[in-house]
Amino acid sequence: MYLKKTRGPAAVHLPDGSVLTRSDLPEPQTRRWVASRKAAVVKAVRHGLLNEEEAREIYALSEEELASWTDAVSQHGEVALKTTRLQ
Repeated sequence: MYLKKTRGPAAVHLPDGSVLTRSDLPEPQTRRWVASRKAAVVKAVRHGLLNEEEAREIYALSEEELASWTDAVSQHGEVALKTTRLQ
């Protein structure tokens, strides 16, 4: 098995005891951003698996977009990342 060399850690331990690895992150070509994928990127940035610049580069995100995801999770938890149709 071949492991790709990366700049940062290959895995981080989350406060709930689980482990987040780079293989748990969404594919770089992701175009459909569901809440769980957004949450994985935010967790990776918060816990040091990726830095913000690296996350924006990999996923072609704007600074504002990543900041809005991070702020939403900080204020309201991961449920805030869900988008629903306005009625």
